[in-house]
Amino acid sequence: MPGVVEDSPLEIAIVGGGIIGLSLAAGLIKQNVKVKVYEQAKGFREIGAGMAFTANAIRCMGLMNPDIVGALRSGGSVATSLDKDDPNDYLRWIDGYNRRRKDDPSHQTMLFKIDAGYKGFEGTRRDQFLEALVKVIPQEIVELRKRLDTIEEKADGRVQLKFADGTAAEADAVIGCDGIKSRVRELMFGSDNPTSFPHYTHKVAYRALVPMDKAISALGEYKARNQHNHVGPNAHLIHYPVANQTMINATAFVSDPNEWHDDKVTVAPGLRKDLEDAFADWNPCLTALIRHFPEKLEKWAVFDTWDYPAPFFNKGNVCLAGDAAHASSPHHGAGACCGIEDALCLATLAKQVNASLAATSTKTTKKTRKAEALAAAFEVFDAVRRTRSQWLVNSSRRVCDLYHQPEWGHPQKWTKAETCFEEIRDRSLKIWHFDYDGMITDTVARYAEKMMTPLKVTKTVENGNGNGNGNGVENGAAKGTAGVVVVPVAVTAN
Repeated sequence: MPGVVEDSPLEIAIVGGGIIGLSLAAGLIKQNVKVKVYEQAKGFREIGAGMAFTANAIRCMGLMNPDIVGALRSGGSVATSLDKDDPNDYLRWIDGYNRRRKDDPSHQTMLFKIDAGYKGFEGTRRDQFLEALVKVIPQEIVELRKRLDTIEEKADGRVQLKFADGTAAEADAVIGCDGIKSRVRELMFGSDNPTSFPHYTHKVAYRALVPMDKAISALGEYKARNQHNHVGPNAHLIHYPVANQTMINATAFVSDPNEWHDDKVTVAPGLRKDLEDAFADWNPCLTALIRHFPEKLEKWAVFDTWDYPAPFFNKGNVCLAGDAAHASSPHHGAGACCGIEDALCLATLAKQVNASLAATSTKTTKKTRKAEALAAAFEVFDAVRRTRSQWLVNSSRRVCDLYHQPEWGHPQKWTKAETCFEEIRDRSLKIWHFDYDGMITDTVARYAEKMMTPLKVTKTVENGNGNGNGNGVENGAAKGTAGVVVVPVAVTAN
């Protein structure tokens, strides 16, 4: 019956079973939300490359569900620095191109480093973390081989998902965590809208996992066991230890002035020789490291959402999070960290929605439907998260331009090139020192204010045409609720 609050728990469908989707599922479960994860692949697989999380992001994981942190560390995460004389983590930028000492061709000048504190970063293999994360959530909440086709709002306020295999499912809300090629984003904005798709950044990446003994033979003990970013004209190479210091994750990025041949296929066959040619004039340490890459490589085109950022992350009871909302190039190494912040915000809102519905259900004269409460929550999510996450997309592009300055190749312009590091420092600290407690407080306050205002819910997403110029919640007839109970700010495990 319209206006009556059901006693059943919130039901949220998550589209996408990657690291952000599963982390969000683990966080929502702790808030007594009935979760279903729909993944289009036949199994949970990530490429076996590495990734790193800031200490701040790991604390956000712990606030959502401590089991997420357990999964990260059981997957072999290690600090990205290992210096017996200094326990802190650092970001290090080193001259990868110039041979500044004729007596020692392998010498590399340390250009800049930033102290990230004790365990400031933890590096891990993506596939190992995902494998451990799958074990955190109940197996029955996951459905594989479910490629999303359409999303439609039903008359009762529920949302129906239809899949390519002809099956359908319903939920109170849908959260798209389906990555950079998000189908949920395409349905939200329409297939003729450039916002629906990522665009080429004119950078390509070559990734490899190199055994630690081979990395040491090429780079030396200290550089191999600690994170370093080797910069130079039109390219850079970053590496850090993973897998309990038994390997390094190395990624080389090369500028590409051409257009990518097919934006639907972002991975193409590559050869080590391509990389050897691109880095032929670089420091001998790097050319030696590249010789330990596999002979056949995959060349990854780097896409992001910089050109056409989403004007909103929500429409009715459908919401975008992680790369589906704000896919970034990887040059800050913080895209997944930003997705974890998203997940914490959404878990916080789930707790607020549950509390407001519980309070309202006891007031027969002022009842709130789940659809209205969830639409309000997603409106708050958009307000809290969009500016910061889209800044990260912009900033990642910017720092890559600084890494690839042509001035690195001109001795008379080295001083000019090196002035970039104050800017890089400020951008990095903005990521590392994010005030997640402030985000939680702001989220709670905004939701309480939103629920004190009369609301109406506009249509969500229908048949992929992206119609509608609002993002789901507007001031309107008095369908809202007073008497909202603001629950404690901290999101903790039950």
